[in-house]
Amino acid sequence: MSQHNISALVVAITVLFVIVGFTIYFNNPGLNKAWAIQQQKDKDMLELGVHSPEFTFEKNHTNMKAAVQRFGITNPAIAATTIENHTVTMKINKTQFQQVNESQFKKAPEFAQINGYINTPNNNPLTLSSLKGKVVLVYIWTYTCINSIRPMPYIHDWNQKYSDKGLVVVGVHSPEFGFEKNYTNVKSAVQRFGITYPVILDSDHGTWNAYGNQYWPRFYLIDTQGYIRYDHIGEGGYDQTEKAIQSLLAERAALMGAKEISFNTKPTTVIKPGSLQYVDLRQSTTPEIYVGYDKARVPIGNPEGFKPDQTISYSIPSNTNFKPHIAYLQGNWKNNPDNMQLQSDTGRIVLTYYAKSVNIIAGGKGGGAVFNDEGVGGAAAASTAKIPNKSLGEDLSPDGSFRIDGQRLYNLAIHNNYAVHNIVIDVKGKGFQFYTFTFG
Repeated sequence: MSQHNISALVVAITVLFVIVGFTIYFNNPGLNKAWAIQQQKDKDMLELGVHSPEFTFEKNHTNMKAAVQRFGITNPAIAATTIENHTVTMKINKTQFQQVNESQFKKAPEFAQINGYINTPNNNPLTLSSLKGKVVLVYIWTYTCINSIRPMPYIHDWNQKYSDKGLVVVGVHSPEFGFEKNYTNVKSAVQRFGITYPVILDSDHGTWNAYGNQYWPRFYLIDTQGYIRYDHIGEGGYDQTEKAIQSLLAERAALMGAKEISFNTKPTTVIKPGSLQYVDLRQSTTPEIYVGYDKARVPIGNPEGFKPDQTISYSIPSNTNFKPHIAYLQGNWKNNPDNMQLQSDTGRIVLTYYAKSVNIIAGGKGGGAVFNDEGVGGAAAASTAKIPNKSLGEDLSPDGSFRIDGQRLYNLAIHNNYAVHNIVIDVKGKGFQFYTFTFG
């Protein structure tokens, strides 16, 4: 095949990808179905194609339209031409967007039973109906959830890149633990994470229930008329979500009479491997470990087990054969529904896990000294050999210690690799509360 024919074929394929990609975004009701169905559709969904011309004449929109007709593509919704500096200008057609059948999509419920507002003007109430005419990204999250924390850099960038084009991000904070209902705790977390978009407190899960949600995090994209046009559960799929944002913003611009819209397609979100936000979603890390008797999915490693509402003296014998993915305790701990609370002056937590990083959700009083990879299993894991900590987490001091300064997530280790690791936490301070381990 000649070079000219190859170039023509590439043009045809990329144009087809543009049309099919946007048609899927605008008209596919399957995007709003259950998680398992969505996962399959996510896998099958075509990436958005951008026509990248080889020759100068290929930049011409008339030539592009003629090529679409010549190749038999009968429903051209959008044609895109790349310009310099990663800017894509899309020629948009109001007639095509008016053909979107919104009866296929669910109307987004109004925000319900909201307990407070952060980052709204004067902390005044914010309603979904007041945002009609905007493209709204509703992000359901909670501030101690690592799965909710890791997407934040992407959401921050979308807010920065697209707010002037009609995007409004609304964070719906739906708590998992009781202390996450506290307005001051949520506001401190919003400031700590550098969140500037509006956050509404869904402390009684009114909005969570109105949307029929069951997951942290969840993304809903709502069009200018209030219909849910895109729904994504969990982490990942950020490129796809951003393209869905762009497509709805293009629709908004077209319906307002614009003939074209431009987007900067240069990637701006950079996640460093040594940061809290980094995760390889292909890895099968240790699942989240809850230690409150009402939330626990696995037992603790001590033979005493859980004793609801009792204070138990736990011990770790020197010959213990530590099982992975199970927490072991030493000291006097009160068994609470959602946490273990230290009743003695000192205690210990030991865990063997598979991940690159480990976090603990904790509160109360005191702090701890952390020892990472002191030996996997046996007496070595229960020792406190004073060697340098090689995998300091973001919340540890250089000597491997941390202090409780609020009820939140504390990052205790970031390793260089995904592997079997262990952690020993020597806890000091009666009143230390331990809720769960999470991993990255």
